[in-house]
Amino acid sequence: MMTALRSRFRRFAGWLIAATLAAGTASAQQSREFTASALKAMGAPNAPKVEVAWNRYYDSQQLYEIMKRMERAYPNLVKVHSIGKSVKGKDLWAMTVSNRAKGDPDAKPAMYIDGNIHSNEVQGAEVSLYTVWYVTELYDEVEWIRLLLDEKTLYVVPTINPDARDHFIHNANNPHSPRSGLMPRDDDGDGLFDEDGYDDLDGDGNIVFMRIKDPNGRFIADPKDPRLMVRVDADEKGDYTLLGWEGIDNDGDGAVNEDNPGFYDPNRDWAWNWAPRYVQYGSDRYPFTFPENKAVRDFVLAHPNIAAAQTYHNNGGMILRGPGTQADEGTYARADVQTYDFIGRLGEEQLPGYKYMVLWRDLYTVYGGEIEWFYGGRGIVSFTNELWSEYDYFRRAKDSTRDVSQEDLYRFDRLLLFGEGIVPWRPYDHPQYGAVELGGVKKAWTRTAPSFMIEDMCHRNMAFTLFHLYHTPSLSIDTVIVKPAAGGMREVTAVVSNARVIPTRTAHDIKNRITRPDIVSLEGAEVLTGGVLENRWLGTKKEQRTAPGKLRIDSVPGMGSVAVRWLVAGNGPVTVTVDSKKGGRAVKRSP
Repeated sequence: MMTALRSRFRRFAGWLIAATLAAGTASAQQSREFTASALKAMGAPNAPKVEVAWNRYYDSQQLYEIMKRMERAYPNLVKVHSIGKSVKGKDLWAMTVSNRAKGDPDAKPAMYIDGNIHSNEVQGAEVSLYTVWYVTELYDEVEWIRLLLDEKTLYVVPTINPDARDHFIHNANNPHSPRSGLMPRDDDGDGLFDEDGYDDLDGDGNIVFMRIKDPNGRFIADPKDPRLMVRVDADEKGDYTLLGWEGIDNDGDGAVNEDNPGFYDPNRDWAWNWAPRYVQYGSDRYPFTFPENKAVRDFVLAHPNIAAAQTYHNNGGMILRGPGTQADEGTYARADVQTYDFIGRLGEEQLPGYKYMVLWRDLYTVYGGEIEWFYGGRGIVSFTNELWSEYDYFRRAKDSTRDVSQEDLYRFDRLLLFGEGIVPWRPYDHPQYGAVELGGVKKAWTRTAPSFMIEDMCHRNMAFTLFHLYHTPSLSIDTVIVKPAAGGMREVTAVVSNARVIPTRTAHDIKNRITRPDIVSLEGAEVLTGGVLENRWLGTKKEQRTAPGKLRIDSVPGMGSVAVRWLVAGNGPVTVTVDSKKGGRAVKRSP
């Protein structure tokens, strides 16, 4: 009897699950049909296979689930894989994005993208993820996108610091905390450290400011907006003293919140111009201390086809390139700087309010930065975009992207967020200070774009990134000319061209022999001698005496070409192949 009942129950459960799935599929289909019939706005798919709300910030598990949905929807374009583990054992999920039907993704010119190396700089993951979503959804609709994924590869790691990301999203923080979010450390060197980090005293999920009534204070409430504190003039007395961020003295050393989570910096951990902590605040014991950075390093070393790199930080509206220090200025070869300038200035057009800048010269000195390692250590053209420009508050032209005032910020909250972004001052009985008030900016904005601006930020930065990818090398063999030569021999001339701005090897790569030279080889005849034409029109040639059938060339320059010539014996057609680590392969057969 019980067996029969269990059997009937299993049949009913199976029917119910099947019916539910069918209903869900039908509902999704109806939704796509409904949206597909709407008038399409340019720049987005009307009925995406993968629905994603680009008006919020996702934790690391939610990012992974979206990535897997993309892989299931576009298995020919997307592969999700782990490149390593975080400190707390979370996978660093990556996506390889390319049309596999058009060749091995790892053999095509490629670009590496990551975001969210810092805990509070979360939107880099959304921009990275949006990039994959957009190119897969539009692959069949936009020829430019289709050709891009046919010819090139994207390696995308939305967050390279998932522990810190989840800490920022799920724990109480202020907009600027924590830098890394992995563990507390003794930053002030007193031998003590605060195990709890910041303290959310009133349990509202935000770490805001504390103020205390003080007849000798230096601050008053702004008459136009009492939520905002403003400093009084030098000859005036104020009403309040600001006590800093919300918290208590947990370790008993007389200071509040001085040893907070993550006051070390994973973007000071890379093995290029690295400096110890007494020189570069935020560095740790040695380069690549952190497993997340080591995982990225190992992945990049295993993929010499990466010719371009993009990392996303926040904020300030900047397109940054290295060097990070003045002493490293000479590393950036003039020819490479010209490449950087072309792409960076293009980005200023695509990203209103953003400025193309040199890190050490226009911002501050950085030792051991990620993009400096990409260029210095691997010869890769790399940028950091500081997402979310303060220009976007009211879109007024300013001399700097970082000069927004507190008055502007509070006015934006009042006029466009209707007060949602600020915690009004309210009393709290502090266990050490006594009667204080808590109030200020919530963690979820100022460094990050508000909901209605996220998709615009994602799309514009994605466009900059895709043009960077587009300008990675695109090789072809323009001509293969075979002419008779004396003694029954033949002369074979081939012209190898690069139709994009980035060379197959940067000048820095060539100088430091980071990757091997490009190889131009000839098959189908016995090669007697060969070399690179120094002057294509006069025919002067630099002969390669060893293995002339495989000519080594330093690089195929951006928007340029290299001509080679062989003297061969034998009849019949010949085949010329160019093989470049960062530029891919091209083949041409003579008539």
